[in-house]
Amino acid sequence: MAKLTVRDLDVAGKQVLMRVDFNVPLKDGAITNDARIAAALPTIKYLVEHGARLVLCSHLGRPANEPDPVFSLAPAAVRLGELLGKPVTFVPEAIGDKADAARAAMKDGDVILLENVRFYPGEKKNNPEFAKALLGAATIFVNDAFGSAHRAHSSTEGVTHFAEKSAMGFLIERELEYLEGKLDNPEHPFVVIMGGAKVSDKIEVLSKLMEKADTFLIGGAMANTFLAAEGYDLGASKIEGDKLDLARQILAEAKAKNVQFLLPADVRVAMKFEDGAETTCTAPFAEGGKVCEGGMAIDIGDKAIAEFAAIIKNAKTVLWNGPMGVFEMDCFAKGTKEIAEALADSSAISIVGGGDSVTAAKKFKVQDKLSFCSTGGGASLELLEGKILPGVGALTDK
Repeated sequence: MAKLTVRDLDVAGKQVLMRVDFNVPLKDGAITNDARIAAALPTIKYLVEHGARLVLCSHLGRPANEPDPVFSLAPAAVRLGELLGKPVTFVPEAIGDKADAARAAMKDGDVILLENVRFYPGEKKNNPEFAKALLGAATIFVNDAFGSAHRAHSSTEGVTHFAEKSAMGFLIERELEYLEGKLDNPEHPFVVIMGGAKVSDKIEVLSKLMEKADTFLIGGAMANTFLAAEGYDLGASKIEGDKLDLARQILAEAKAKNVQFLLPADVRVAMKFEDGAETTCTAPFAEGGKVCEGGMAIDIGDKAIAEFAAIIKNAKTVLWNGPMGVFEMDCFAKGTKEIAEALADSSAISIVGGGDSVTAAKKFKVQDKLSFCSTGGGASLELLEGKILPGVGALTDK
């Protein structure tokens, strides 16, 4: 799907509306992590250096379709100005007289940031009138908000119907390069590390990747459901009881396609779900291991870690989506930490599919050793499922 990128645009002296993902975490009005703002800098700098009059828009949080100072983007404008080394004008509305006046006063190379688009009901409804007003006098639209590209909202999809040209920024271009390009025809062995809570959340991704992967390494609570489907005793562990037949179908499909579908050989068990809880590993399930009565599997075990790490070491391409356990608590983090480190030590192309996996990579300080960490959770999943993201599909074809 060949779409225009910012490199294909002549933006000098033109007003450009750019959708960014400034959905940053805030505490008492202060930004606690500016990674999403920093991720947009390459595209912002490129457009500014090429003489655009750049109007930025974004959402932040989940306001109730009306102005809410808790979710104001004003702090993001301040931080962006610091990172850019030049003033960024904040406009306290996304559409209206103040926005029109601020935009009309712009000069080449100026940057303004509009207020939260989700303060308006028309944003999530993809209302054409709101989209047209948001585009305003801009003739060009650039989308670089990958984390919102799976939403058909006014600021991601609606504005493209009124712009003369719509293009992707460098961030979305890089996301597509890895999540589509590198995985369309991956170098083998291709290993998929899949974790998280629910089999049902990952079923479409599992089915899609089954056509390409050589090996799946399954962890997290979803592994409990597969282990239970195989007949193992999981004690009081979290299991999707209504998805056992689905798990068996997936296991049968992997066997029929000669895909190695490796479940944890053992699991780490705790009697209490709390930080600092004492943990033990079960004996290998294949040797009669089970989770004790009242015990909960909250991580993969030591034998599983060793087996998974050995497979990662010999891989050429690895996709990681989902943690191996409750890594947010240090007592339950060993599996996720050691798998992350094994991936960092690997020579494979290593792709982290957004969400909790990226959070884990940052926590264990391996992010810079990995080939690519996606900025999107839901967007990454939908792309891996083979879906066309509305915020990408609506861009102008080359």
